[in-house]
Amino acid sequence: MARHFSRARFLAIAVVFHVVYILSIFDIYFVSPIVSGMRLFQIPREPTARAPADRLVLFVGDGLRADKAFQSFPEPYPKTDADLTPRPLAPFLRSRVLEHGTFGVSHTRVPTESRPGHVALIAGLYEDVSAVTTGWKLNPVNFDSVFNRSRHTWSWGSPDILPMFEQGAVPGRVDVDMYDAAFEDFSKQDAYHLDTWVFDHVRDFFAAARRNDTLAAELRQDKIVFFLHLLGIDTAGHGFRPYSKEYLHNIKVVDEGVRQVTALIEDFYADGRTAFVFTADHGMSDYGSHGDGHPDNTRTPLVAWGSGVAKPVLHPAGAVVPGHDEYSSDWGFDQVQRHDVAQADVAALMAFLIGVEFPANSVGEVP
Repeated sequence: MARHFSRARFLAIAVVFHVVYILSIFDIYFVSPIVSGMRLFQIPREPTARAPADRLVLFVGDGLRADKAFQSFPEPYPKTDADLTPRPLAPFLRSRVLEHGTFGVSHTRVPTESRPGHVALIAGLYEDVSAVTTGWKLNPVNFDSVFNRSRHTWSWGSPDILPMFEQGAVPGRVDVDMYDAAFEDFSKQDAYHLDTWVFDHVRDFFAAARRNDTLAAELRQDKIVFFLHLLGIDTAGHGFRPYSKEYLHNIKVVDEGVRQVTALIEDFYADGRTAFVFTADHGMSDYGSHGDGHPDNTRTPLVAWGSGVAKPVLHPAGAVVPGHDEYSSDWGFDQVQRHDVAQADVAALMAFLIGVEFPANSVGEVP
């Protein structure tokens, strides 16, 4: 009897020990890194000094690989023999690199998914491991962001991304304009409609501002942000792979839309006080997937131009300038200095440009 009791007690203790041991792993590691009540910091400047820019426009080409953004390809839908000659599919962004701003590769962290990628870009915060409790779909803890630090942010795009920045911000500070979730169809060849929807609504927004004095006055304030989330490239990549004509054509659509929106905003303000940032939340593997740490998933384009952004550092033709490697050897940018950053650094860059505090818990550094 005593022997049986001892064995039962031993098994009970063993079960309790292993349960506590397993739960301790979650208690130690699956805890949110977000800490509330932290002191906020910003770049010090004289009280009379202005920030580098009054407003910022953030374009995020969801799922865009750095190499696909800058390499040359034949026309995805050729109509003549001349269309078979490789050419840059993003000529406007290329002109920003060569003549107007700074470019490089933004290096993401795993998991290379849309939610953690956008959080890193806009909040400067990497993956919250406690998000496993929500199926990796939402951050379980509200977090600070550049949008929350801004005076006001207007955003357009996917219902998968925009709400999480609205929910964690001061009420009324972030406006969202989203299409219906049913609009996202990975089987369609015309995924670029997700992006043209965004561009069309931005045009309608500024057209309304010309007729609405109240809205126009809000847009004339400083420290404001416009965020355009462009999901078409990611959708085409999942459905048809990143080397497909659908994916490559979507790059052309995004480049043209960025050109038009840039011209629209510069014409609306006509003061040269707007900064622009184009990047991606993650890349895309040749299999049409992402999530792991493969370089095709972790290397994304970064192009910045406009007010407060340094002009390109050009070197004599024939010289390969610092920052380049084999990866960028076929981009045609050998004479332009390449500036690589960690993805969280983009949040710090945006906060610096419009003169707001860095988001709380941000780990980014100003490039």
